[in-house]
Amino acid sequence: MSDDKDFLTENTKLSGKEWSYIMIYSVRGTLIVKEAGLAVIECAGVGYGCRTTYNTLASLGNIGDEAMLYTHLQVREDGTELFGFFDKRELGCFKMLLGVSGVGPKAALSILSDIDPNNFALAVATGDFKVLTKVRGVGPKMAQRIVLELKDKIAKEQGSLSAAAVPTGGVNRAFISGGAAAEAVDALLVLGYSQAEAEQAVSVLDPSLASEELIRLALKSLAKFK
Repeated sequence: MSDDKDFLTENTKLSGKEWSYIMIYSVRGTLIVKEAGLAVIECAGVGYGCRTTYNTLASLGNIGDEAMLYTHLQVREDGTELFGFFDKRELGCFKMLLGVSGVGPKAALSILSDIDPNNFALAVATGDFKVLTKVRGVGPKMAQRIVLELKDKIAKEQGSLSAAAVPTGGVNRAFISGGAAAEAVDALLVLGYSQAEAEQAVSVLDPSLASEELIRLALKSLAKFK
């Protein structure tokens, strides 16, 4: 009899990405290694080495402390590699970057090491590709491609959702239709929130605020319901 994975793969046709989600969603345990680009968390006697960003490393405690990382397992022909992130926003940005043509894990980790998820999302939402060129190894062409592809992805998702959307009570659509509010909504979409969640959180805020402040306050509000 074949093992469970072979049986399930044959019958459900799961992709590598789907297996990475099913197999390791997160790891929690004792932090035993913390060095540049790597965190190792021991769970039940097994050490899970996670490639990660400087932002995540800065958020972890000291060796011996309990730690938890949300993970992404990349399956390739030449092996597998586990990536870990302190929160779901950074993990979401990492996955979005991997979906951009020509962007691999190394470049994605470099970007998120230099730019936190909020500022990355804002750069995409505002089309500010120059922010990304400050990251070592990211040239103007790659930066422009990242912004254009992700903005296009957001636009398509917004279009598909709005086509079948049910009006959301309490949403001030005049406020969120342009300017800083629209940028804040787009940034929240990059961070993995739904269109409804993003619009609801932004629409109740002060319309005179800058997009950065709108994002900060919206995230604070959304965190209460997570």
